[in-house]
This record gives sequence, C-alpha cells and structure tokens, in this order.
Amino acid sequence: MRVLSNQILQNAVDGLKNITQKEILITDRDEISAEAKIFFESPEENQIINGNWHFKIDGEYVLTINGDDGEAFRYGKLAVFHIQALMLAYKERFDRDNFIKNLLLDNLLLVDIYSRAKKLRIEKNVRRVVYLVEIIGESDMGAAEILRGIFPDRQRDFITAVDETGIILVKELPERDVEIEQIAKTIVDTLSTEAMIRVNVAIGTIISDLKDVSSSFKEARLAQEVGKIFEAEKQIVNYEKLGIGRLIYQLPPPLCKIFINEMMHDFDIDDIDEEMFKTITLFFKNDLNVSNTARELFVHRNTLVFRLDKLQKLTQLDLRKFTDAITFKITLMVNRYMQYREKQYF
Repeated sequence: MRVLSNQILQNAVDGLKNITQKEILITDRDEISAEAKIFFESPEENQIINGNWHFKIDGEYVLTINGDDGEAFRYGKLAVFHIQALMLAYKERFDRDNFIKNLLLDNLLLVDIYSRAKKLRIEKNVRRVVYLVEIIGESDMGAAEILRGIFPDRQRDFITAVDETGIILVKELPERDVEIEQIAKTIVDTLSTEAMIRVNVAIGTIISDLKDVSSSFKEARLAQEVGKIFEAEKQIVNYEKLGIGRLIYQLPPPLCKIFINEMMHDFDIDDIDEEMFKTITLFFKNDLNVSNTARELFVHRNTLVFRLDKLQKLTQLDLRKFTDAITFKITLMVNRYMQYREKQYF
C-alpha cells in the first residue's frame, strides 16, 4: 500500500540532491524502463545500469543515482534508507489513523483494541478526552493540519477527519488537573485567528481506558446535537454541562407534545412575537428581576409589567412566580426540541 504522495517523495528527493550534489531520480515500478524492470524483478537489491546505480525501495520504487563508483553507491544507500524511514513513519501514521477511526466507531473487539494498541505503541491506561470540531461555513480541510500544529505529539494526541466539516481530536491529558474547556478555547481561537475558520467544539467526558474512547466520542456527538438545539450561540459545548437539555433530548416526541399542550392550554408558543420573546429571554437572563430587565430593554417598568400580564392571560402562567417561570422555561425548551426534530425529519 502506497502511503507517500508524489509531492512528499519529490520534496525528499530535492533535499537529498542538495545534500549529496548528485542527480537522484525515483521512479514508480509501473513507469520504469525495460532494463530497470529486469533488475526490479531480479533478487538483486541494487545494480549498475547504463553507468548509474539503481536501488529497489520496498517493492514500490526504483531509485537511480548518477555514477557507478563507491561514492554514488554510498549516497544511494543513504537515500534509500532515508526514504524507507519516511515511508515507515507515514505508514505508521496511516495505521494509527485507521485504528483510531475504528476505535471511535466501535468496530474493534476488545482483544483487538489492546493487541493493536500494543503494536502501535499506544498507551491503554491514560486519561483522554474526545473533542469533536465542526467547521462552520465553507469546508476547509486545512483545519486538520492546523490542529496537528497545535497538538504535535502524534504519539499521544490523535487527529482524524470525519468528513469535510468534522474533525476529531483524541487528546491525552496529564495526570494533574487540566481545564478541558480551555483546550477547546485554544482550538476555537487558533483556527479563527490563523485561518479565519469558525468552528464549534463539542467535548465528551474524560476516560481512562482506551476502550472507552468511543464512549467519549458518542458523548461529544450528543453534546454537539444538544448544543445546536438549546445553546446555538455557544461555540463550546461540554457534555457534562448540558443540564436539562440532555434530558429533554431523550424524551419521546409524543410525550413532548402532550406536555406542551398540557402546559400551554391550547396556546401556540410559535404565536409569541419577536418583541415578547426578547422580553422573556432577558427576564430569564436577569433572574426574574423586573427592574433590571426593564433597564436592559430601555422601557418603563410598567411597560414590562404590562407585557408580563399579557403573557399571563395567554398562557395562564405568571413569569414573576418561580414555579410558573420554571414551567414556561422548560416548555420553551421542549418546543424548541420539537421544532428541531420536525426540521430534521423533513
């Protein structure tokens, strides 16, 4: 399996040519000359053809270096060693990427997880957490490379692309206390400033066993969905801080409809106009404080009271009372969840 792109190979060859001051050429096995093909199919690892040394590289390529003397031979062996090491590094990275993807998707048996992790030299009992990075707007897969620059330790941190708009970071955490949301903030800020890429980041829970990486990923994915419904303004959503939104998300739709009808007494929440909705939002934000809300709305206190009285007539709920306010807040969230479900369905 070929793991090196033509660009990577060319960069390696250009570097070797600058160091050795020799003409070096690497040819794919499908494009070699007839004479070189005879050499390629022979048991010999290197051979002089038309006055130049030729070397095989892992059954994939033939390296040609000008000259048939000892110096050309030594430089050729050095070049082969360098390219083989490069291929090995990229192959290991490819294998690790596949392993992490299968681990995230629960495609591995428990025995396979530990045996493959041992071969890839991946620690099984360390603290990790999964970050799900969603690119907003135009897709830009360059974001994955930027993340690899932020987290360069490929032995401990794993970054893999889900699709054109999704990237997963499996981050190893130190034993000491670490603020996992600060790591997410670093991701958001760096991608925004360095590449003008806007992202949302969802965080799973911290796990201490490699086999539980998929659980943290599922939690991050759930946090992403719940965040879109109830906290759309936030760029960072933590599974452990979803609150009542997580509970509502798991309710069956028929039960949600019954709850809304029971609480609203046939009043349609969608009939609330923009002005009233802004008033309600700020009233909740100010912990049901009438004076502070009126100040933020730039209206007289009596105007706000009038709006709250109007809403009470429509819904039979007085938001100035804690119990009614909680009921209405939950009803709003359930209604938002139902709208999301219907939008997804259609």
